[in-house]
Amino acid sequence: MRHGKKVNHLGRTDSHRKAMLGNMASSLILHKRITTTLAKAKALRGYVEPLLTKSKSDTTHSRRIVFSYLQDKDAVTILFREIAEKIASRPGGYTRIIKMENRLGDNAEMAMIELVDYNTVYGTEAGKAEKKSTRRRGAKGKATAPAAKAAPAATAEVTPADDEAVIEAPVAEAAPVAETTAAIEETPAAETETPKASAENEENAEKGE
Repeated sequence: MRHGKKVNHLGRTDSHRKAMLGNMASSLILHKRITTTLAKAKALRGYVEPLLTKSKSDTTHSRRIVFSYLQDKDAVTILFREIAEKIASRPGGYTRIIKMENRLGDNAEMAMIELVDYNTVYGTEAGKAEKKSTRRRGAKGKATAPAAKAAPAATAEVTPADDEAVIEAPVAEAAPVAETTAAIEETPAAETETPKASAENEENAEKGE
């Protein structure tokens, strides 16, 4: 009969297991995500989340308690300075476990454990969707407003004086064209009169003879 099955010993002694979980928790705090087996990831979640809750109260007592578990000054400093600000408004559930493909060597179940607030993929997608929706609404309003303002501006520019100038311009240009056509018509008439005069002179000369 096997009692005390709630704790997964992970095939290690108590001291070895605590040292391993402490090192994994420090790596998670420093790198924000690590890849390990699924069993270790579940054990690490129960080990590190109470430490994250403890970091919300930045006191000397809290820092000493967390340091007794992590045994890493850099991890404790990052936890209380950076991560505590990110998780201040979160009541719990600071980590996320994502299953991955099994390991090639022994076919062990692998998983990635990460801090929820440091996942940039989900946060950026939600932010982009909200920004696009607001930009579309603003673009529609901006597109209709200039169109409404542009119509009266175009009609206001036209004045009666401009209309007269536009009408007078072609008339002034048409005058030289009429003169040229009259000159062209007159020249053949003059040319036709000269042959007639020469013919009459020849007839008179013949009669005189």
